[in-house]
Parts: sequence; structure tokens; C-alpha cells
Amino acid sequence: MKIAKGSVVQFLYKIKDTDGKELESNFDQEPIAYLHGYNNMMVGVEKSLESMEKGDEIEVELEAAETYGELQANSEQRVPIKHLVSSDKKVKWKAGMTAVVNTEQGHREVTILKAGKFMVTIDTNHPFAGKTLLFELKVVDVRAATDEEIEHGHAHGVGGHHH
Repeated sequence: MKIAKGSVVQFLYKIKDTDGKELESNFDQEPIAYLHGYNNMMVGVEKSLESMEKGDEIEVELEAAETYGELQANSEQRVPIKHLVSSDKKVKWKAGMTAVVNTEQGHREVTILKAGKFMVTIDTNHPFAGKTLLFELKVVDVRAATDEEIEHGHAHGVGGHHH
């Protein structure tokens, strides 16, 4: 089955900078699942996966506008440290580290600019914003979405949304 609007896609990815340095990968984890054609995936990744099939692989260079977006000016905020999410409960936050903050739009990855005892200054731009990136993508599975997934606007199950 070819990837098209209304299909659920499971894929693995590797992201590298333009020098070839690996920044992030899920090749040693569960694949990500998303509902194709419903604005659930970065525009550039979704375009790159269009018409591919299970087992297909591709390497693409994508501009910031098609992935994590351009750098936004005035993106600094001061937030209480207690709002930062980390798997390490005893983390000592320092400038340059990345963290996750819960927002009204869901989880957002941010960069710590300055850390105090109770407050941190963060850059709300994603750490990869403003960068041209190389994506290695491998399609693990493609299937037709269920009526419920179409109605909800997202994939369910492994790698997708759980209710």
C-alpha cells in the first residue's frame, strides 16, 4: 500500500545536521505512527513520505520552514523550574541544556539560556529551529486508517495516540 491521505504510517527517522552529525534518531526504538494528510507531521517529512511503501527508505535535506520552523525573535521566557520536565528528577539545569515544557499546545522542547535556583530563562524556539537538516526515513508499515482514526484526526495504537 502506498502512503496517501488517510493512511497510517509507521516510520523510523534519523536527523543529522548538514555536516552529517547525528542529532536525533529512533532507529533503536518503536517507530512513530501518524495519520497522513491530517497535519500531524512536519510538512517536509510528510511530503517526502508521500507515495512510499513499507520497507522504502529515503534521505532528504529539508529547510527549516518545512521542519521545526524558522527562529522566532523575542522567544525568551522566564519560567519556574518546576515546569521543566526531565526523566532525571535530580537534574541540575544549566545554560545550553534542553528541556521539555508543558504548554497549552502540548509538550514543547526548549533550550535553557540561564538557570537560577527557582527560575530559568528559556528559548522557546525548538533546538533545531532555523536549521537545514538531513532526514533519513524508513517506512516500517502503512495501513488504511480506521473510521475512528479519521474522525479523531490522528493515528491510534503503537507509536500513535492512546486514549
